[in-house]
Amino acid sequence: MKITQADYVISAVGPAQYPTDGMPEIALAGRSNVGKSSFINKMLNRRNLVRTSEKPGKTQKLNYFMINGAFYFVDVPGYGYAKVSKKDKEAWGRMLEAYFAERDALSAVVHLVDLRHPPSKEDIQMHEFLTYYGHPVITVATKADKISKSKYQKHKQIIIHDLGLKADDALILFSSLNGTGKEDAWRALDPFLH
Repeated sequence: MKITQADYVISAVGPAQYPTDGMPEIALAGRSNVGKSSFINKMLNRRNLVRTSEKPGKTQKLNYFMINGAFYFVDVPGYGYAKVSKKDKEAWGRMLEAYFAERDALSAVVHLVDLRHPPSKEDIQMHEFLTYYGHPVITVATKADKISKSKYQKHKQIIIHDLGLKADDALILFSSLNGTGKEDAWRALDPFLH
């Protein structure tokens, strides 16, 4: 995928702010600190389009990025971060549920998990939630550069087992440091971009 344009468009808190052009939307969901911002920046060949934060839980809205004038990446608030008030968590939960349940333009979801660790309870819940709503899910295991290649298979099997992935479900090992998995991720996304 050749990226000719990638621009931040809007931070939406509900349907009133969602774009109305009907272009395909690829949502990016994952725990706080899973490396979502780094994933987006690497995929789009930008260093700082999405600010990476030392403080997890910074994204609190749906952040829309227009890519090549043809589709959106939608950065979804990270989950599983403890320092957010219960009220904020509930508000996010309602916003996300409405988005995933009702958004017609949503064509696929990239679900990011950390390759180094077994999926968390929240990771499993998110995966079940997405499959419940029938969205195509591309699972991306980040931070692949942090473990040796000889351990890839073992870690992949844990993710496949814990998330209940089927044989034809996409699972891509990814490193925003060295670009491992970038082409695979674009290939997996391609059918949903038109």
